[in-house]
Amino acid sequence: MDSSREQKRFCKDPVSFSFLFVRQEILFVIGFYNRCDAYLGLFNSFRPRILIDVSKIDMTTTVLGFKISMPIMVAPTAMQKMAHPDGEYATARAASAAGTIMTLSSWATSSVEEVASTGPGIRFFQLYVYKNRNVVEQLVRRAERAGFKAIALTVDTPRLGRRESDIKNRFTLPPNLTLKNFEGLDLGKMDEANDSGLASYVAGQIDRTLSWKDVQWLQTITKLPILVKGVLTGEDARIAIQAGAAGIIVSNHGARQLDYVPATISALEEVVKATQGRIPVFLDGGVRRGTDVFKALALGASGIFIGRPVVFSLAAEGEAGVRKVLQMLRDEFELTMALSGCRSLKEISRNHITTEWDTPRPSARL
Repeated sequence: MDSSREQKRFCKDPVSFSFLFVRQEILFVIGFYNRCDAYLGLFNSFRPRILIDVSKIDMTTTVLGFKISMPIMVAPTAMQKMAHPDGEYATARAASAAGTIMTLSSWATSSVEEVASTGPGIRFFQLYVYKNRNVVEQLVRRAERAGFKAIALTVDTPRLGRRESDIKNRFTLPPNLTLKNFEGLDLGKMDEANDSGLASYVAGQIDRTLSWKDVQWLQTITKLPILVKGVLTGEDARIAIQAGAAGIIVSNHGARQLDYVPATISALEEVVKATQGRIPVFLDGGVRRGTDVFKALALGASGIFIGRPVVFSLAAEGEAGVRKVLQMLRDEFELTMALSGCRSLKEISRNHITTEWDTPRPSARL
């Protein structure tokens, strides 16, 4: 149940409520399996190499010059204290323990300073551009002072997608939680609305005029490298390079913004080819197994970000849960590398996989 309002609805009309709840869950599952189908259906098979000494596997890599233990990083996910009381604190500690990067959401329920206080770690900050550019500038500079190492600029949300579950539930933050990065700016609270409190918040605060010029503007207010998050086409990848982006995150916002966008794994190779190695390309979304990590790297990704697995494990077991999911993916990825004959990330190549695009299609007979 999402709220006391939903409980009352259930008591009044359990049949219709149950139907709506099941319909909502079915739609979620369909979307989930569409993404899974992309990971499963896109790849016909692996092409492992044999009789290679894989007694030692090196998964370390560098991202924007920072060394991490594995190419598996934590994506920005908002409002984590809705999943667990420790929220972003727990995620930050787990990522640091795993030797990898955590990306903090602008809409976190813990501030950049609070997350920095959890101890040393490599952290990126995800940024939405607000209509009030002074707010943006303050936020970026606070992230810099707190020791964050890069800005991940989300570019696929000039407006919020139609999230029907949020509308039905009139989603808003519980009264005991705020968007901590905006406390004191009258932007930390999310008011109730007739439909979705989040949609109303975005409509009122997020700048719909966001353009490539703003990527260049950000470079005038910070020395931090800027990753452009939300690229799905080769055309936009080339423009991102021209605009001075330090890297690209191929992302479809968890497929919650626009129906019929491709799964990120399907869009990845086009973006990689467009960049021609000039800047790193990362994959965000859909990764559920270590084999998925291997597929992404074989298609040219420099690393991957996970979101939902982190939030699910956070809700289940807090920091311990996040540590477990990162360790599980690490172990599965290491095993996949070994069984594919790869001793380091640089040995993973396009030759290790075949996709549906590689399979010759029979010509039609007249």
